[in-house]
Amino acid sequence: MTTEQPVEPVETVDVVVIGTGPGGEDATGRLARAGLDVVAVEARLVGGECPYFGCIPTKMMVRASDALAEARRAGTLAGRVDVAPDWAPVAARVRDEATADWDDTAAVERLEKAGARVVRGRGRLVGPGEVAVATADGERRFRATRGVLLNPGTEPAVPPVDGLADTPYWTNRDAVRATEAPASLTVLGGGAIGCELAQVFARFGTAVEVVEAGPRLLAPDEPEASALLAGRFAAEGIGVRTDAKVVSVSHDGGGFTLTLGDGTQLVSERLLVAAGRRTDLKALGVATVGIDDTGRTIPVDDRLRAADGVWVIGDVTGKGAFTHVSMYQARIAVADILASGGGGDRDDDERADYRAVPHVTFTDPEIGGVGLTEAAARDSGLTVRTGLTDLAASSRGFVHGPGNEGLIKLVEDADAGVLVGATAAGPAGGEILAVLTLAVQARVPVSELRHLIYAYPTFHRAIESALADLQEA
Repeated sequence: MTTEQPVEPVETVDVVVIGTGPGGEDATGRLARAGLDVVAVEARLVGGECPYFGCIPTKMMVRASDALAEARRAGTLAGRVDVAPDWAPVAARVRDEATADWDDTAAVERLEKAGARVVRGRGRLVGPGEVAVATADGERRFRATRGVLLNPGTEPAVPPVDGLADTPYWTNRDAVRATEAPASLTVLGGGAIGCELAQVFARFGTAVEVVEAGPRLLAPDEPEASALLAGRFAAEGIGVRTDAKVVSVSHDGGGFTLTLGDGTQLVSERLLVAAGRRTDLKALGVATVGIDDTGRTIPVDDRLRAADGVWVIGDVTGKGAFTHVSMYQARIAVADILASGGGGDRDDDERADYRAVPHVTFTDPEIGGVGLTEAAARDSGLTVRTGLTDLAASSRGFVHGPGNEGLIKLVEDADAGVLVGATAAGPAGGEILAVLTLAVQARVPVSELRHLIYAYPTFHRAIESALADLQEA
């Protein structure tokens, strides 16, 4: 292990935070309010992907597309409705309300008001407690006496497809900035980002084709949820090609041509690459503190420690690429940083526990999951019972009518008599998931869940039907 020698004067601080995604921003504010001298290093926008290119603006886009879908269903429920999609209000709301035209001034001012300093530039570790930041005005060096917190986030991954790198493809960042819906769009990747944006643009009149290398959409979720979404996509005219290998991409100035392994060619005005995300660990300099920089993630312990004086939070830990995971980890890491210097309250001594991490894909139907899937539970050696119910067959599903497709699936550790996983898909799937997340986290006995009184007629009452269906398979 080598340590670079500083060439500029070194500024001594308590903590350096590299990366201010939701977790890094939250941790910076907490540490500064606790009285520490904190420097936050950010190469892009304070707040990270979520408020500018992810969670918030994309859900505004989803909200708009869902409104169109509901308007189109209104003819069955309430009379004639004529729908004329217009992307302009969506673009304006994303620009003006969600992102302030991609300006992070308010976020920077919040951190500065808390007592932190924000340094614009790309930070990297250059040795234990040593950070170099490449800024527009040259390199700055910091020595962190208490420690360094890494929250580097991720960048869109671009697969090594012949010709792709030389084309003006979109990532999620470009799609969010779109000022109009394209006439046609090919989406490379059938994960959460690809599926959400595919449906959004399709509902605004874009001809959409999703190309997925794996056997199904939303591969980390239950197969039943994937099939449910595939059925909705088919009904809405969204093409889906699974087990599809893209061998080349070209752009002729007017559009894209994708050539698949079977010789099929797909032509579209725009190409959205949503094929996963990555972090450049080498550029982050983690090897200088003894961390392997050849992998995709950085291993951490249950207090988010990765090395002596180094804490890591967010996507790069591999515990779930979700804002809520990063925020959860930030709280634990901050408590440990404070305690490591003789301060902080260790009466609680919270440690990270990931057995009930929830996630929601905001398609229609909305798909939420928590804990283990059936396959993962079986792979872990558990004795598994599963329960499945059709949300459309519930009383609320009957009342809801058009757009009521959905399901609830429960995964039980039959030996322990507790749920270890669950899926809630359909209208308000993510909201139904809340009670199931609590059940998995608190290890509420299935017998106790059966004794609950579930309000009628609600979608979450279908949990009762799924519990009744629990059986060994």
